[in-house]
Amino acid sequence: MAIDLEMTGLCAKRDSILEIGAVRVKNKEIEAEYQALIHPHMELSAEVVALTGITNEMAVKGRELDEVFPEVMDFCQDFVLLGHNIIFDYGFLKQAARNRDVTFECNGLDTLKLARKLLAPEKKKTLQDLCDTYGIVREHKHRALDDAKAARELYEILEAAYEPAYPEQFVPFPLIYKAKKQTPATNKQKKHLQRLADYHQITLQIAWETLTKNEASRQIDKIIAQYGRMPKQEMEEGEVIQKEEHLLL
Repeated sequence: MAIDLEMTGLCAKRDSILEIGAVRVKNKEIEAEYQALIHPHMELSAEVVALTGITNEMAVKGRELDEVFPEVMDFCQDFVLLGHNIIFDYGFLKQAARNRDVTFECNGLDTLKLARKLLAPEKKKTLQDLCDTYGIVREHKHRALDDAKAARELYEILEAAYEPAYPEQFVPFPLIYKAKKQTPATNKQKKHLQRLADYHQITLQIAWETLTKNEASRQIDKIIAQYGRMPKQEMEEGEVIQKEEHLLL
């Protein structure tokens, strides 16, 4: 089964899954496709929008990962996962599973790994370069379903050309990624994040009920980097208000 993810960034511990695309293949024929756009609950960076073509207007119409993830698990079943640098995508899936206390262990095949082993060292091995080399057409580059289909087509080309001579390279291997469960954001983090946003007059698009410590810290750091810190007086007044609220509970 070929699978590809688009994300809001490069780190599974901090960033979010934005889109999932997958194709199940049987006897070299696609028997089923899966595609889901996922609400990231944050504004997408200009780099992500430019790379994927997924706009903020599109993203806010996406579904919740809690709803999508069981579908992905069901679609994957016990299939071998195939992708271009599959461990990168698997890391995000593994983190999503760990956060939901779900077991998710898979074997994989990696077209990037195959290309590095089998093709000339000087040859560029990005998915785009290899698609250009082998005439693989992607209607939408850096969209999950199109990239999954491209990885599947690339794999079959490499398999036909090199598997007879190098069968050991085409044996699925265990995908190993250690994910630590992300803990919920503290009330103090949430209050600080909201006060920071209010001070800078920023509208936050955040799922507060599922916000993690890492996500809260990332959002706070992002706002400070772009807009600056709150004046010390504002922070002190905020701490006083929090203490008074605590006493009233």
